[in-house]
Amino acid sequence: MPLAKNDAHGDNRYGWATVESAPLFTGISPDDFRRISAAARLKRFRRREMLYLEGDKVEQVLLLLSGSVKITQLGLKGLEVIFRLGGPGDVLDTVSLFGTGRHCTTAQVLRECRALVWGAGIFKAQVECVPVLQLNMIRFVCGHLQELEERFRELATERVAPRVAHQLIRLLEQVGSNGEVEIGLSREDLAQMTGTTMYTVSRLLSAWEAHGLVNPRRESVVISDVRSLRKVFEEN
Repeated sequence: MPLAKNDAHGDNRYGWATVESAPLFTGISPDDFRRISAAARLKRFRRREMLYLEGDKVEQVLLLLSGSVKITQLGLKGLEVIFRLGGPGDVLDTVSLFGTGRHCTTAQVLRECRALVWGAGIFKAQVECVPVLQLNMIRFVCGHLQELEERFRELATERVAPRVAHQLIRLLEQVGSNGEVEIGLSREDLAQMTGTTMYTVSRLLSAWEAHGLVNPRRESVVISDVRSLRKVFEEN
């Protein structure tokens, strides 16, 4: 499906506002924006659909317009490690495109997604022709590296409760919402991301549920009170 700014009724159901405001296009001239976006197609992806697998050849580049995606990598013994969640405005795994040419991570849809999709060769040519795109790609990589460094510091210096609270807020921001929203990660996933046990995460979520901060579900957590949850890690 080609990208359309508005349909016959003048609505914005294809996420044009998200495209224009995406960090990928920061500082891009209107002419370059139209040319680059016109080279993409719009696709929808169902929940649990695999977007790409670690080790596969990079064949396309995706700019998320809605939904969320789990970015993972396998350890030497086959244990899945969750790096981050991708949300609206994220461009997925361009590091691999300009590196080995093979995906260094796996991406799976958590919440149904819409995305702009470019062929890998087409996107690479666009980046090489537009210096501002190159700078924006560097900012993406630096942002992801900064997040990993922050999580490592928290693991080494902070107690479990503020670590888990901060990770939930971080995930909330990554999926593009500041209000009540469901984070599609299990207790086991959340424990893995914060360097603790599933039992400890369950105990914390139960305590926070009693105070109205969260609503734990079987394979997800609904954040109900963002302000109070933020205080957990800001005041510890």
